Amino acid sequence: MGSSSMWMALVLPALLVTTMSPSVAEYLPTMEPCQSSCGRMDIPFPFGIGAGCFRPGFEISCVNNSIPVMAGTDGNIRVLNLSLSPDPMVKVELPMAWQCFDSTGDLIESSNGGGGVNPLGVYRISSTLNELVVLGCNTLAKINTSERPQTYQYYTYSTECVALANDSSDPHDGACNGVGCCSVGVPLGLTDNELFFETGGSWTHKNLEFCPCDYAFIVQKGLYNFKKDHLLHMDVNHTSMPMSLDWAIRENGSLSCVDAAMRTEEYACKSAKSRCFNSRNGPGYSCHCNDGFEGNAYVVNGCLDIDECARDDTPCLGVCKNTNGGYRCSCRPGYKSSDPHVYPCDPIIPLAGQISIGIVAGIFIITITSFIIVLRKEKRHRDEIYRKNGGPTLEKASIIKLFRKEDLIPILKPSNIIGKGGFGEVYKGLLDGVWVAVKKPISGNQMETNQFANEVIIQSKVIHKNIVRLIGCCLEVDTPMLVYEFISQGSMDDILHGGEKKHLGLDARLNIAAESAQGLAYMHSQTNTVILHGDVKPANILLDEKFAPKISDFGISRLIARDNEHTASVIGDMNYMDPVYLESGLLTAKSDVYSFGVVILELISRKKATRPGNSSLVNSFVENHKKGKESTELFDTEIAVGGDVGLLQSLTELAMKCLNLEVEQRPTMTEVAEQLVAFTRSRQV
Repeated sequence: MGSSSMWMALVLPALLVTTMSPSVAEYLPTMEPCQSSCGRMDIPFPFGIGAGCFRPGFEISCVNNSIPVMAGTDGNIRVLNLSLSPDPMVKVELPMAWQCFDSTGDLIESSNGGGGVNPLGVYRISSTLNELVVLGCNTLAKINTSERPQTYQYYTYSTECVALANDSSDPHDGACNGVGCCSVGVPLGLTDNELFFETGGSWTHKNLEFCPCDYAFIVQKGLYNFKKDHLLHMDVNHTSMPMSLDWAIRENGSLSCVDAAMRTEEYACKSAKSRCFNSRNGPGYSCHCNDGFEGNAYVVNGCLDIDECARDDTPCLGVCKNTNGGYRCSCRPGYKSSDPHVYPCDPIIPLAGQISIGIVAGIFIITITSFIIVLRKEKRHRDEIYRKNGGPTLEKASIIKLFRKEDLIPILKPSNIIGKGGFGEVYKGLLDGVWVAVKKPISGNQMETNQFANEVIIQSKVIHKNIVRLIGCCLEVDTPMLVYEFISQGSMDDILHGGEKKHLGLDARLNIAAESAQGLAYMHSQTNTVILHGDVKPANILLDEKFAPKISDFGISRLIARDNEHTASVIGDMNYMDPVYLESGLLTAKSDVYSFGVVILELISRKKATRPGNSSLVNSFVENHKKGKESTELFDTEIAVGGDVGLLQSLTELAMKCLNLEVEQRPTMTEVAEQLVAFTRSRQV
C-alpha cells in the first residue's frame, strides 16, 4: 500500500442487487403450512421460511431450527428481532469493518465486515435508530450509497467521521467525541452500506504502539460504549454489532400507497381492516391494521378485532360490550353513571330508600334554610352599618366612589401597612390598577361615624394640586374606611427626621412651604364651605415624586363643616396645637395658621417641634426673637452655610407672626401663602 492518498472501499451490507420482478403469484403465501417461528422468534408474513411462505425479498432461513438469518446473504446475517407495526423494522447483527497496519504504516490485512443483505433490497438502514462509529488515531471513514439503476431513480447520500488521537492518554472511556472515537448519525434513504477508509497523505497511519488498527461499524444508538482499550485490541473475529433496518414493500418501481392500491393483485395490504402508509425512509409503503384491530395486515383476514373488554387497561367501570373495531361501555339496568368510562355505576335508589332520601333532604333543607337566615342576618347588619355611615346620602354624590368590603380585603394585610398612629392604620395597595392608600380608622371612634357622610362629600369636592385626593370610601364596616391617592415619597416628617435624611435644599423647602400654604388657604377661603384642618404638622404634609407637597389627614376625625366658628373636640398633636384653642376649645382658621408657623420653623431648622429634654423649638425661636437676636444657630446647617441667611430670617419673622398669641394679629393662610410665593419669586430673579 503506497503513501499517496487513496480510498479503500470496505463493503458492509449491500442492500440492493439487480433481480427480475416476481410474478403475481409470488406475492401471496401458498396453501401449504409454513413454519411460523424460528427458535423463540415469530416469523410473520411477508417474512417467511421456505418456498411460497414469504414475499420476495423477505426470506428467512432457520439455522439448526433455532437461529433466524437473512436467507441468501453472505455470512448468514443473524436476525435479532422482527416487527410489522407501527414501525416496520428488522434488527440484525453484523461484524465490523477494520484495517490493520505494520510498523511502517502499510496495510497488512482488512475485512469488509460481511456480505450483502437481501438481494431485492427491501431494507434501508434506519436513520433514527443507528449511528456510524469510527475508531482510530488518524482515521477518516466515509459512508455513501446510491439507488441501483433498475429503480429508475438515483440518490447519493454520504456522511463521514474523523477520529484523532496523538497520545494514549487522550482518549477517555465513554467519550466518543472525536478523540480516538467518533460517532455520527446516518442519512435517510441509505440503501448500500459502503465504508471507505482514507489512507496516505495526511491520513498516514501512526501511533501504532497503542492504535495499530482502524475500525468502523454501524450500530444501534446507545448500544456501543467506547473503551480506550478498544484502540489497542478489538476481537474482530468474535465481535458483531446490532443495527436496525427499516423495511417496506418496494417492488415495481417502489410504488406509493395510492399507486400500489390500484394494482389489486400485487397490493400488499391484504386485510380488509388495514390501511397503507408511505415509507418514511426511502420509497415504498407498509401496511398496518386499523384502529381497534390487531394482527397481520399483509394476510387476508389478518387484522382481527381487538376484544377491548378482555383487556385490563380498557377504561370502563360499567358493563363492557365488544364491537367490531371498538367497544361500548354502559351501566346495567337499575344503575346509572354520568360517564361509565370514568365514573362507576351507582344503583338507582328503590322506593324503600326514598324514606332515607326524605330524611336526608329534610336535613339538607334545614341546613340550607339556616344558612340563608345567617346570610340574611349578615346582610341586614351590613345594610344597617351602611345606612348609619351615610350610604344613602353618599349614593347621591356621584363624585365619590363606594367600595365594597371585598374590594379592600386583599389590601388590608399586615405586609401592606405603611403607617400607623392614633387614628388607625394606613395600607398601600393596587385598586383597579391604581396605587392607593387605604385608611382604616380605630374601630368604635364615634367621630368617624357622626356626620361622616357630609364630611366625605365636602372633602370629595376639595380638588387642589396640594391636597391629597379622596378617591372613595367603604361603608360596609363598623368604622368606615377611606381610600386616597397614594403619595410616593412619604411625609415631610420622614424627609426631615427619618432614619435616612434626604438632601433638601433651601429652594425645595421654600417651595414645600409655599405650596402647603396654598393648599391650606384653598381649604380656608376658596371652597363653598370653610374647611379647617385642625392637625397641621409635617407628618400630615405628604410629598410626591417631585417633592410637591399635598395636605393629608383631615378627612377622618378633623374635617368640620361650619358656617362661622364652632367649638369641636379635635384630636391633634399637642406640639403643634394652638395654645389659644387648647384654652378656649374654639377652633378657627387662625388655629391652622399657628400650627403652620411651627411647620416653617421645622423646615428651616430640621429640628422636631419637641426636642430631647422637652425643649420646645417654638420657645427657642421666640426667645431669640424677643431678644432681637438672629436665630442663625437654630438654622439647619445644610441651608444656612453659604445660603441666603436673609431669607431664613424673613421666614423666621413670618413664622413668628403665625405664632402670635394674639389671634387677631396672626395673618390669614392666604396672606401667608402670598408672602411665601413672593419669597419664591425673589429667589428666581
